[in-house]
Amino acid sequence: MRLVSNRCLWALKLPSIFERQIKFIQESGIVTAMVGLLNAPRGTKLYQRLVKENRLLKDITGDNTDFSINFIPKMDYQTLIEGYKKIVNTIYSPKQYYERVKRFLKEYKLMQKRTFHFHISDLEPLFKSILFLGIMGKERFHYWKLFFWSLFRRPRLFPLAITFAIYGFHFRKVFENYQVF
Repeated sequence: MRLVSNRCLWALKLPSIFERQIKFIQESGIVTAMVGLLNAPRGTKLYQRLVKENRLLKDITGDNTDFSINFIPKMDYQTLIEGYKKIVNTIYSPKQYYERVKRFLKEYKLMQKRTFHFHISDLEPLFKSILFLGIMGKERFHYWKLFFWSLFRRPRLFPLAITFAIYGFHFRKVFENYQVF
């Protein structure tokens, strides 16, 4: 019989709400999906309700990425945190993230026919993305796949594709501070 780590056991027990959120985000092609844990700011009805229910713990930190909540949740706290980590880890993993970008770009319709105007100032972010994402990054395979797909299939959206690639890098870096990835 094989031993299973506590982390794996938590993943097996996670309520389906976390999987449903991941599925919705992936299928809808929401590129910059901002997911966060609920907090109750002072002056809100939620805050007042939690005070009455004696579930308020502290003031909010103001950082929506620090894995903190300021009240006692109805769901088991560890289950909530593990589920949130699973969502973040999944939707910002290079494979999942770049799939959403490509889905979005396939479905995106430009409102007006406009030509792409290249500016010399566009070179610096492009070269930085090539270096940090296409050469040094762990997502290099996905980056180059999107790079060439958008360049040849949706050239007008190429700058947007590169912008989204940079956003994905940013999201992963934000959550790496909390050792999610």
